Amino acid sequence: MSVEAGSKVIGKVTGIKPFGAFVELPGGKTGLVHISEVADKYVEDINEHLKVGDQIEVKVLTIGEDNKISLSIKKAQDKPKPKPRAKTPSPEDFEKKLSGFLKDSEERMSTIKRQAESRRGGRGRK
Repeated sequence: MSVEAGSKVIGKVTGIKPFGAFVELPGGKTGLVHISEVADKYVEDINEHLKVGDQIEVKVLTIGEDNKISLSIKKAQDKPKPKPRAKTPSPEDFEKKLSGFLKDSEERMSTIKRQAESRRGGRGRK
């Protein structure tokens, strides 16, 4: 199996350093998973996530001209599709709702005023 940028492969962790982990890939090549590519969250100590001998799935990010292979564990994981966001109302919908609210509000205010005047016996009316 050839190792190409963008492909997912299974590799074996052969060494761990504070900055990342070295992974042996099919065909005997070795690549590096930088500590920032180990997990979706912040990784302070890579030893909490990986140990020498672990079989892991990695995605090949790049293969440099000097044949250095950059790998990612977090990009190799299939993530669930994000839920669709609620539809944002259009300006026309907003205007329609606002005018309906204003109409309803004016009707309620006039009802309240009529009730208040009837309690006072109609005083103050011209």
